[in-house]
Amino acid sequence: MTPQEFGLLVVSIIASVSGQFFLKAGALKLGKVNSGNLVSHVLSIIITPELLAGLVCYALGAIAYILLLTRVKLSVAGPSAALIYIFTVLLAHFAFHEPIPGTRLIGLAFIVCGVVLVLWQR
Repeated sequence: MTPQEFGLLVVSIIASVSGQFFLKAGALKLGKVNSGNLVSHVLSIIITPELLAGLVCYALGAIAYILLLTRVKLSVAGPSAALIYIFTVLLAHFAFHEPIPGTRLIGLAFIVCGVVLVLWQR
């Protein structure tokens, strides 16, 4: 992976993780959805700044990922994008104080090992 390709991957990951952060922040602002408030919640999505920011971040991440796919194989880009899961769990822990159980840490370690094996070139 060239530095430019790696840069596109990093932009895609950062934008996607940022999108998840903003979507979670917006969802917390909306509160829990149920059958009685479903329509109002769906309509509120278009006027909640955090949710709009999250959607924009996702769009930017998708654009960077598409540009990456023009340069590298899907069999490399796809597993590399799995690093989003690592950073999302860390973000959830530090920003929203969500616990990280040991089994989740083991799963994340497997993801990292898998990405390293996919990117490993001889």
